[in-house]
Amino acid sequence: MGQQQLLLIVLSTIIVGISIAVGINMVTSSSGQANFDAVMQDVITVSERAREWYRKPELMGGGGNSFADIAAGTTDMIDLLGWPANNANGDYTVSTAGNATSVVFQGTGTEDGDQDGTLLRIQVQAYRDSLVTTVVNR
Repeated sequence: MGQQQLLLIVLSTIIVGISIAVGINMVTSSSGQANFDAVMQDVITVSERAREWYRKPELMGGGGNSFADIAAGTTDMIDLLGWPANNANGDYTVSTAGNATSVVFQGTGTEDGDQDGTLLRIQVQAYRDSLVTTVVNR
């Protein structure tokens, strides 16, 4: 009888260990997906704000049908677009300076969703009438 109980304890320990490993794996993968979704939404939001700013006349503090005042590498998105350069989801920059027709924003997340050693990066190119999203690294 004692040998049977010992076998059940060992078996139970193995099952609990496997369950814990699977649970940790699920939490890690879901946090990566959640960060991807949040950064994607944030970059799209800042791009939409840039499109609104593009349409606003210069006399009212807008771009006057040009993205040219949005400089690359800057974090002046707060002043122009009312968007912070970073938040809990990641960091946001102007990847390619604005010109008369477009500007490119980049969001860098806080998670490495695909476990390749680099954080996720998403770029969105804003045009007058559309957005083009590119996942640089998941």
